[in-house]
Amino acid sequence: MAKDRYLSSFIHKDLNDKMVFIAGPRQVGKTTLARDIMKKYFSKISYFLWDNRDDRKNIIAYRFPADYELIVFDEIHKYKNWKNHIKGIYDKLKDKYKFIVTGSSRLDIFRKSGDSLQGRYHYYRLHPFSMREIAETNQCYNAEVLKELKFFKYNRDYFDILFKFGGFPEPMIKQSEVFLRRWHNEKLERLFREDIRDVEKINDINSMKLLSDILPEKASGILSLNSLRENLSVSHKAVKRWVEILESFYYIFRVYPYLTDKYKSIKKEPKLYLWDWSEVEDESKRFENMVASHLLKYVNFLYDNLGYKAELNFLRDIEKREVDFLVSIDKKTWFSVEVKLNETDMSKNLIYYKEKLKIPFNYQVIKKSGVDIYQNDIRIISADKFFTGLC
Repeated sequence: MAKDRYLSSFIHKDLNDKMVFIAGPRQVGKTTLARDIMKKYFSKISYFLWDNRDDRKNIIAYRFPADYELIVFDEIHKYKNWKNHIKGIYDKLKDKYKFIVTGSSRLDIFRKSGDSLQGRYHYYRLHPFSMREIAETNQCYNAEVLKELKFFKYNRDYFDILFKFGGFPEPMIKQSEVFLRRWHNEKLERLFREDIRDVEKINDINSMKLLSDILPEKASGILSLNSLRENLSVSHKAVKRWVEILESFYYIFRVYPYLTDKYKSIKKEPKLYLWDWSEVEDESKRFENMVASHLLKYVNFLYDNLGYKAELNFLRDIEKREVDFLVSIDKKTWFSVEVKLNETDMSKNLIYYKEKLKIPFNYQVIKKSGVDIYQNDIRIISADKFFTGLC
C-alpha cells in the first residue's frame, strides 16, 4: 500500500501560498493525512482539536507555540464563528505559520462572493482509497484531460478487497466482516451524535436516522424526495434539508443529469450514491456505486488540484435511454461510462449517445476480470483495469 495519500505532495506545495482546507467523510483519514504531512515536511508542528477543551481555549485566545512551523485545526467548523476567527488568525500570523484546517463537513459551503475567507485558502476533498491509490504513489501526476485514459498494471486482489470492504482505511486494512459491520454502526452513531448535532439543529433526529437507514437500498437509483417523504411520513421541506445535510457531511453524493440542447434530457431528479459503497448490499448497486465513487474522486482531483472545470453527470432522455456516467471538462464531453456486472454485449444506449453527443471516448465497465475489447469506438473493459486509469 502507498505510504502517502494521493494529496500529500499537492497539499505541501500549496501551503507555501495559502491555508489548506481538507474536507471529507468521517474516518476517511483526514487527521492521519494532516499528521503525516506534519511529520514528513515539518520539524515543529502543533495540532489543535476543537473537541478538546484545552485546545479550544488556546484557539480562542490565539495562543500557539512560538517556534513552530505548521498549525493544524481539526473540526474547528463546529465553532459557530469559525470563519471570522480563522480569518483573524491567518491575517495576523500568516507570515509566521502555515495552516491546515480539516473537517468532516463541507468547508467549501461558504465559498461564495463576500466570503470572509475568500482568496485565503486552497480546498481539497479527501476520498477513500481507490484501486490505483492502493497500488502506487504519485498516481495522479500524469492526468491528461480530453485524451484517452491510460491504464496500468493492477492486482485483482486489490479490487476484491475494495469491493467487499470499501475504501475507508480501517475496514480496508482489517478485512474483517465483523469489524466492517461494527464500524458501519459506530460511524453512523458518531455522525449523528458528534457531527451533525454539533452544527445543525434537527428537531426529528430519529426520522433523519431512519432516512440514513433506507438510503443504501436506494443507492445507484434516481433519488425522489417525494418518495422519501412518503416513506418517512414527513414534509418535503424536512426530507430535502436532511438529504442536503447528509450530503454536506459526506455521507451521500448526488449525480445530476447532463444538460444540453443537443437532446431532450430529463431535468429532474439526480442519482444517489454513498461515499462508502460497502454499505450497499445489492451486488449490482454496490458495483455501480463503486464506479461512481472512483469517477467522483477523479473529477474532484482534477478540479481541486489541477483547476479543471471537471464534472460528473449521467445521461437520460425523455425516452428513458440512459448511460450511467459522463465526464466533461469545461462542458466538453470527454468520456462516458456504462456499468454492467458481467455483460459483454455492447450497450445500445452507449452507442446512441456516443454518436448523438460526439463523445470522444466510451467505456462499458464490467465487474468480471480479464476483459478488454475494443469495438466501434467503444471499449468493454474490466473494472479492475479501468480504475487504474483514474486516480
